[in-house]
Amino acid sequence: MFNVAIVGATGVVGSTMVRVLEERGFPVTELRPLASARSAGTTVEYLGKPFTVQELTADSFEGITIALFTAGSERSRAFAHAAVAAGAVVIDNSSAFRMDPDVPLVVPEVNEADLEGHRGIVANPNCVAAPLVVALKPIADAVGIERVIVSSYQAVSGTGALAVAELRAQTAGNLSGTEPAPEVYPHPIAFNVLPHIDVFDGSGYTGEEIKVGNEARRMLHLPDLRVSATCVRVPVIHAHSQAVHIETTEPLSAAQAREILMVAPGVAVVDDPTANAYPLPRDAAGRDEVFVGRIRDDASHPRGLAMWIVSDNLRKGAATNAVQIAESLVMRGWL
Repeated sequence: MFNVAIVGATGVVGSTMVRVLEERGFPVTELRPLASARSAGTTVEYLGKPFTVQELTADSFEGITIALFTAGSERSRAFAHAAVAAGAVVIDNSSAFRMDPDVPLVVPEVNEADLEGHRGIVANPNCVAAPLVVALKPIADAVGIERVIVSSYQAVSGTGALAVAELRAQTAGNLSGTEPAPEVYPHPIAFNVLPHIDVFDGSGYTGEEIKVGNEARRMLHLPDLRVSATCVRVPVIHAHSQAVHIETTEPLSAAQAREILMVAPGVAVVDDPTANAYPLPRDAAGRDEVFVGRIRDDASHPRGLAMWIVSDNLRKGAATNAVQIAESLVMRGWL
């Protein structure tokens, strides 16, 4: 049994982490929910019992075995090392440590072995990169991958509770003729799509788009993999979708790719267009699988494949993957 702290326990990902710990039966002796001063004193329910949220400080980790961080990069940088010094292993959901060569960046179905020899901090990947590499890994192992073009269609819950509230309010307002002005995003998100997630850099790419490429290369152990991403925010509450085009090293037909993915860990193939069966955000919400469909030969390249990927961004894209990392650490004896 293990003492588990959740940093950011009252946020959308933190509350999902609590639910995932329950659902997966993780062996928790003590749950210690941590958050900012304004949330301290509220309660989080776990296995039917209330746990009081404590204010996050450098002294919050005494006796903690595993600390799940989901309160943003600033707090991770400020408090993760204090948690490690207190004896905890940190699994961090922010981007603070993802490209640190001393910190493993892990999706257990893809690169679990990278956890061995960790130095106290493990990084949880970006919510697009995590499901992407789950689908790419079995194909890379089979025939190699040289290039990936991905367009993501990302749900507003990836921004947080305020973004969900803004989408709901703008949707109702738009239909009634009293749409409120945007506050979370630079433009209205209701009945709209925004090709803008994170900050643009001098290359014209956003930070989110750069993360997807960098993190995919790192987790797949393919430093020369060419990746181009376009990340788009869409008026969906839960589950990110991705249109993915792959250039393989050796030829692989769509039928062969489908067979490989049908037995790949963490993947659920939903691919019968004649019956209108393909992955949908509504169906993926609340699920942990990476759903893959629309698998087809890319008409523009002799070694090309195209596919459609959908995954719950709060679960496999964040909370579930973090808990799976904790499970791997326990089962492998790597805590």
